[in-house]
Amino acid sequence: MKADIGITSKNAQAVSIKLNTLLADEHVLYMKLRNYHWNYEGDNFSEMHAFYEAQYEQLAGSIDEIAERVRMLGNFATGRLKDMLALARLEEPDYTTDQKDQLKNLLNDHETLIKRLRADIDAVDEKHKDAGTSDLLTGLMREHEKMAWMVRSYL
Repeated sequence: MKADIGITSKNAQAVSIKLNTLLADEHVLYMKLRNYHWNYEGDNFSEMHAFYEAQYEQLAGSIDEIAERVRMLGNFATGRLKDMLALARLEEPDYTTDQKDQLKNLLNDHETLIKRLRADIDAVDEKHKDAGTSDLLTGLMREHEKMAWMVRSYL
């Protein structure tokens, strides 16, 4: 059944494309955090293991919210890995067990997403007239700002 929530089909489709791209990026970051959680080596292993786990658990909730918003708009959420990798703008780096390299990679991803979210918030609200998604994106931006701050504190 078609969603009748006061957003045109054209705008809902455009917003869903943005959200599915964000969903793909969030999955890349999620898997990067899982990779670092599994493969970190160092004298503070327990601390970093828990730190990475806390971040990927937070992202898991965000990922679900993004996908559900796409469905609320009446479109399909990207759910196949090959589709996500085709949409994702974030890169998967080579394996590393070095804390500083891992943290630099994570900080770069969080800051990249913050800048992209900031741009999408305005476009979704002003161009596509979707205050609900704009609000979701604003919350996600704040979450990434906090996660980036936490990562930055280790560097």
